[in-house]
Amino acid sequence: MRKSLGLYVLVISMLALSLVRCSVKEDVPASSEEYTVNETKDTTEAAAANEAQATEATAVEEYTTAQETTSQANETDENKIYVESEFAPLKKVVVAKSDLVAPTDTSMLGFLPKETIERATSLGTLLSVGDPEKQKKWEQERLDLIAVLEKYGVEILRPRDLTEYEIESGKEHGVGNMFVRDPFFTIGPYVIEGSIRLQHRTNEVLPVRDILTSQVYGTNAIYVAVPRADTSAGPNSDAGPFLEGGDVIVYNKNVFVGNSGRASNTAGVQWLKQLLEPQGYTVTEVKLTPDVLHLDCAMSLVREGLMIVSEEAFVDGVPEIFDGWDKIKVDPEQIKYLALNGLPIDDKTYITDYMFKDTIGGELEKRGITVEYVHFDISRSYGGSFRCSTQPLLRAW
Repeated sequence: MRKSLGLYVLVISMLALSLVRCSVKEDVPASSEEYTVNETKDTTEAAAANEAQATEATAVEEYTTAQETTSQANETDENKIYVESEFAPLKKVVVAKSDLVAPTDTSMLGFLPKETIERATSLGTLLSVGDPEKQKKWEQERLDLIAVLEKYGVEILRPRDLTEYEIESGKEHGVGNMFVRDPFFTIGPYVIEGSIRLQHRTNEVLPVRDILTSQVYGTNAIYVAVPRADTSAGPNSDAGPFLEGGDVIVYNKNVFVGNSGRASNTAGVQWLKQLLEPQGYTVTEVKLTPDVLHLDCAMSLVREGLMIVSEEAFVDGVPEIFDGWDKIKVDPEQIKYLALNGLPIDDKTYITDYMFKDTIGGELEKRGITVEYVHFDISRSYGGSFRCSTQPLLRAW
């Protein structure tokens, strides 16, 4: 369309120029009759030239409008799915369901508070069946989170529930549909299905896949998946690649991936580097102490120049790019209670739990951040809070 309009404008311009040139006469004497004829002819030619110029102007205007319309259409497609940074305005997000068949083997859950494991109930049984009262409270926490997000105009999407087959097949090793941050993640225009290490969460992407396909197809987003983890040496092999959304922090073209040995691993980081670095991103592996599950349990970017962090969780120190930032420092003991797993709605608004109102919340408010508080006790007891319970599809200025 652009090429045809451009050709049309060029033809009209040449025609107009030709007409204008034809109307120019040499200044020679003429008889009265010749003058009258020439004057009429000149007037006619001038009118034709003016008409041609008007037509040209209209064509140019139509061409410009077409360019702007095409540009706006492209911009809409490109930004329909796009995550620019952790604190860019949140516009569209997937909020997790609250489905869990807890694994009977709790040896892999050392990142949880000891009391949570000791009080664990309904192992090997769907929580809504084994403890319906707890299930009801858990679901209400998620609804309360949704209410806050909708208050700020955020579009909400929800995964499907677990199927009967998924529930039945999960009785031995467990099955989860509870923390949507990890099974997939969004970086710029890339929607990436991850690879989860914990056996009861391996297939957690399936309840959300219908959302991904319906949102991605027909847009300019790029939809890929991490290769399936190598389990040839057994289901608990460390080979991977493992790459989980809770380990992925996005700060413009800088992507940080945590590695504590419990979730994402170096093979996963290398795969992500291969995907993103040719596109202008920098992917940095961040070593964490082994008591930390994910990077978003140890740091949270609130706005440009402000972060919440537990520095002791970083084996090689906090990444240098954040050296000049104002840091709200949190005791590493608070990591297991998900103190740092809050959620920015934008660079002026942050969601955290009432439990942290007098600590993190107070420090944020001193710095001019509006803090929204939601009770999230049950979610946190299972190892995830507000960031873990959400995965953005659109975060952009």
